[in-house]
Amino acid sequence: MAEEPKETKPGFQNPVAGFGVTFKAMFRKRLTEQYPEQKKTTAPRFHGRHQLNRHPDGLEKCVGCELCAWACPADAIYVEGADNTDEERYSPGERYGRVYQINYARCILCGLCIEACPTRALTMTNEFELADSSRANLIYTKEQLLAGLDEGMVETPHSIFPGTTEEDYYRGLVTQAAPGTVRQVAVSRGETAAGEADEAQKAADQEVDA
Repeated sequence: MAEEPKETKPGFQNPVAGFGVTFKAMFRKRLTEQYPEQKKTTAPRFHGRHQLNRHPDGLEKCVGCELCAWACPADAIYVEGADNTDEERYSPGERYGRVYQINYARCILCGLCIEACPTRALTMTNEFELADSSRANLIYTKEQLLAGLDEGMVETPHSIFPGTTEEDYYRGLVTQAAPGTVRQVAVSRGETAAGEADEAQKAADQEVDA
């Protein structure tokens, strides 16, 4: 015959045991983090703000496939792809991400989007300070997410490295922009050849002044 479970005898030990955790915490040294004066170091693989990466010559890795938007469980990513042309090229492939937005009011920083990206165009940085007082400011655009230019890169749009194909880019055979590579006129953004010349002249003047 199975034994009946023993009933717990009420007593004054139960409330004392419950308050034991409280009494122990009272005498422990308090830990106060001096944020934001002292920022905590994040883990190497911390999931922070996203970044759209470039190839070593400056062309964008994003091909506008929208797989990241489909993989996002919070529907926080919006992508519009467009076709490249020889006169206005943003990526080595046939298409590029013309519009790219991430709504950080929705994003849960799960990282599923970077797992879905076939070109490693989208990665996550260690930046975690994303709070803002406006919802509109939490919608990051392509210009905000796109990585900056390193040495050997040319701002898009510009032509691909002569004699190479899209596969050569993803194999790592292109290490910098070809000598003499210049930025093309971004007609889709409303730029004109005259306006581009003015910008180039301003940049040259700034270099001389520096």
